Amino acid sequence: MNIAARIGFAGVLLSFASFALAQQDVAEGQKLYEAQCASCHTVTPGVNGFGPSLAGVVGRPAGKVPGFNYSGAMHTSGLIWDEATLDAFLTNTSEKVPGTSMPVSIPDAHVRSVIIVYLRSVGTTMAPSAAATPSDAAATSRPMPSGGPTQDELTNAAASTRDWLYASKDYTGQRFVKLSQINRKNAHDLRPICIIRSDSATPTQTNPLVYKGVIYATVNTSVVAFDATTCRLRWVYKWEGKGRVLSPANRGVAIKDGIVVRGTADGHLVALDMQKGQLIWSREIGSAEKSQYLSMPPLIFEDMVIYGPAGADWGAKNWVGAFKLTTGEPMWRFNLIPDDGEPGADSWKDPKARIHGGASLWTPLALDAKRGILYVPVGNPAPDFYGDVRQGDNLYTNSAVALDVRTGKLLWYRQFIANDVHDSDLSQVSPLFSGTVGGKARNLMTVSGKDGLLHVLDRDTHETLYTLPITTRTNVDAAPTVAGVHRCPGLLGGMEWNGPAYNPLSKTLYVAAVDWCGTFKRNADPPEFTPYAHHYGGSVVPDPREQSSGWLTAIDSTTGKVRWKKHWPTPLVAAVTATSGGVLFTGDLDNNFLVLDASNGDTLYKFNTGGSVGGGVVTYEVGGKQYVATTSGVISGFFGGSGTSAMIVFALR
Repeated sequence: MNIAARIGFAGVLLSFASFALAQQDVAEGQKLYEAQCASCHTVTPGVNGFGPSLAGVVGRPAGKVPGFNYSGAMHTSGLIWDEATLDAFLTNTSEKVPGTSMPVSIPDAHVRSVIIVYLRSVGTTMAPSAAATPSDAAATSRPMPSGGPTQDELTNAAASTRDWLYASKDYTGQRFVKLSQINRKNAHDLRPICIIRSDSATPTQTNPLVYKGVIYATVNTSVVAFDATTCRLRWVYKWEGKGRVLSPANRGVAIKDGIVVRGTADGHLVALDMQKGQLIWSREIGSAEKSQYLSMPPLIFEDMVIYGPAGADWGAKNWVGAFKLTTGEPMWRFNLIPDDGEPGADSWKDPKARIHGGASLWTPLALDAKRGILYVPVGNPAPDFYGDVRQGDNLYTNSAVALDVRTGKLLWYRQFIANDVHDSDLSQVSPLFSGTVGGKARNLMTVSGKDGLLHVLDRDTHETLYTLPITTRTNVDAAPTVAGVHRCPGLLGGMEWNGPAYNPLSKTLYVAAVDWCGTFKRNADPPEFTPYAHHYGGSVVPDPREQSSGWLTAIDSTTGKVRWKKHWPTPLVAAVTATSGGVLFTGDLDNNFLVLDASNGDTLYKFNTGGSVGGGVVTYEVGGKQYVATTSGVISGFFGGSGTSAMIVFALR
């Protein structure tokens, strides 16, 4: 018997079928299948989930499964198990797949009927030097680095044409640059001038930063720095994992005062010297044991690194906090799932439900630096699809939360979906901008998420000024059933990890979204929390991948009226960047880097990058010349994608 598991990138969860060792284990195997496999696989012949159907595999005794060749967009490199290797693995008490360094989740000997393989990173070809990977002990005695960007540069980053200093350009998240060298008349003359590519086919969702002609980005477990005009590598730092990994996704770094900071999939904040790529400090702030991992880009303000864990879908109980930039020491914390006696705790009728209540942070925060107000987009509650076990509004899930940035004190909040049962994360609280709406000058913010709605709020009165759909929305209020109910958006619809762009010159919002429906199911019985497994209480069967698509919408920010709308053949998850040159920079899952006419959405230029585009797309100026850089590579286990992690830089020929 040969079982070939074609595995596309390290760190991605690949769920094998539930192999019942004996008839008495069938019920236990079914329970574990629902917890660990059903989020990606069905057992219905011919009906695939995000992974292939496991019909004909589930329920078979170990060692009796026919040959199984697992392939697809998210699985591209081979790992072949023969019968002897598989049988040795099934009976081994080790937590490693034989012959590999890959850990597995097998709760105890009785429940070995389920195999979950978590793949580690394959690293990069840009191997770090010994000096770039010091031990924590060595880092504690190293002098602090010096340099920028300064707080003044970060506060005024929106006006910079040279630098891109935060994941979404600046604290307000406008993703706009006042550069017009590349414009609608000459965009067709763009050419790639250099490329830097790793051999790591892992999720490529990073938002690169640019400072004084150097790009800083994450590639799987590494941080890389390279020249923004030649792609010449400056340094690589590779984080050596210290714990279990639930999800490998990472969306970038933050920089200030000569320090670059990132979160890791095993729950650590890591601070490096920007010039040398050497470790300054690391601190564990979350762990898989608490159902957490770190994926959002940090925000640095004054002497604080502001961060919070993801992991709601695994049953975490999450928070947002501040850590000292120079040491990593905790400074303040705000619980996104309240503790006993805290405001909002009574919105959970059963206090026990808060223990695994969810509330991920996985996307950029926004900051009004002048007024010291931090805006936090809080994700979904858990279990995702079984709201009966967590009755109440479930604060502060699916809420925009405003905090005093220096103390973490709650200023106000607005919940957009109470007792969410569709995993409709609130994902964006930017851009922040000012404008005249209804004849009144206002401080504004956009709020959007996976429910497929865009809201524009007055930041002072907290009122919603207008709301409009950004993707297909049908049957949105239908709760999941055991038989299943079809709904749009599905699990992956609406707004994902990159938010809208805003052009202050034309007063236009540009919103990219996913159009992908699905059938939501809930388990027949209340779910039990299982460590290291999705705490879903149900599943979603997506519509066939070929039915997924995307939307790009231009909206008059003062009226909420749609100026133009383009339907795209693939989901749109890449960042959108607006410029004063009348063009938009973005990309799609057909591997294209795109330059679009901002006035109508028409394509002016496209280039096949050799990989899917789902991360940051940035533009900047060096030596009087405008450049554009795009990420490229595999997107995620759910969205698939292709290509090894890469960055391609473009300029006019």
